[in-house]
Amino acid sequence: MNLSKKRKLNLVILVTLILISFGIGVWFGRFQIICDVCSPEDINFSLFWQAYNKLQEKFVDKDRIDKQEIIYGAISGMVKSLDDPYTVFFPPQDTKRFVEDVKGVFEGVGMVIDIKKGQLQVVAPLEGTPAQKAGLLAGDKILKVDDDSTADITLKEAVNLIRGPRGTDVVLTIYREDWQESKEITVTRGVIEIPSLRWELLENDSIAYIELYQFSQKAGFDFRNTVLEILDTSAKKIIIDLRDNPGGYLEIAQNIAGWFLEKGELVVVEEFGDGTKIEYKADGNPAFLDYEIAVLINKGSASGSEILAGALRDNRNIPLIGEKSFGKGSVQELVELRKGSSLKITVAKWLTPKGYLITEVGLEPDIEVKMTSEDYEEDRDPQLNKAIEVLKAL
Repeated sequence: MNLSKKRKLNLVILVTLILISFGIGVWFGRFQIICDVCSPEDINFSLFWQAYNKLQEKFVDKDRIDKQEIIYGAISGMVKSLDDPYTVFFPPQDTKRFVEDVKGVFEGVGMVIDIKKGQLQVVAPLEGTPAQKAGLLAGDKILKVDDDSTADITLKEAVNLIRGPRGTDVVLTIYREDWQESKEITVTRGVIEIPSLRWELLENDSIAYIELYQFSQKAGFDFRNTVLEILDTSAKKIIIDLRDNPGGYLEIAQNIAGWFLEKGELVVVEEFGDGTKIEYKADGNPAFLDYEIAVLINKGSASGSEILAGALRDNRNIPLIGEKSFGKGSVQELVELRKGSSLKITVAKWLTPKGYLITEVGLEPDIEVKMTSEDYEEDRDPQLNKAIEVLKAL
């Protein structure tokens, strides 16, 4: 064999080896994750790829296989395994919907829902929404959405079932504590524009009554305007109504607390998984520092409502009147992912200034006053009446 033929043969062998190596790499690559942000942990994804390939090979309806939806489903399953209803994966459309919710304008029925002890329930119907007009109350248990049972449902699945275009109906099967049996309630969806608060003067203008609906982006600005208006009245006592307030931004709750507390007083503590803590303190004009205050809470008071109520009680011994709050005392961070997806991750838990854990426990009222179905139907408010009575006695 001459030198030229030998070189050609060596070249063919070299190319063949390269192709074989490449083919082996591709084959192994089907069973491994290759990315620029992978965990340094030794995680074997071969089982995932094996299952994926078996679906591709054997699933009867090939046209129903959507590779992107499989990835979304896999991530959702990973997140669900943490058994934390507040840690959620949002595909692009759900991310868009979540951002709309935070801004306070969307289409749906207008209520906050959650899963507590495995049961889907209403945290709070929002002010002036179809849910409120249909008679839904905080604490109502949602057994079915249309014909779909809510047993083992996730929050994301429940939201997707209940939300929908304005003008359409959704039938909710509801059970309430003082009912003998469940009832079906039909709610017509609408455009939801959530106000942040309202206020009025009571008892011959001696008491300012402030009802906070949520701690939205604009609630801080609206509350500041309310403060200026109240300061221009003769009222020296205030009722803060946090009933059915599902929360919102921590910064807004901190900002509002600053009107009632001395600058530098502790509002809430964030405790992270590694034991580190961040303290949030009052930092503003304590215009209401010398006012007599009473706070109304119920089972629909959650998150930011519990932060504000806890801060006022722990720092100023302000009485909480009504019913035990919801117990949503964890901190979520929205992390943007690729192609418009996101993860809402529980990163910490909240403690009141005196170190009281809110999560899964809630705040016990100092003065318990329950509301019955008859109270709602007859438009009676014994909780508000009790708050007025307490303030008048001071």
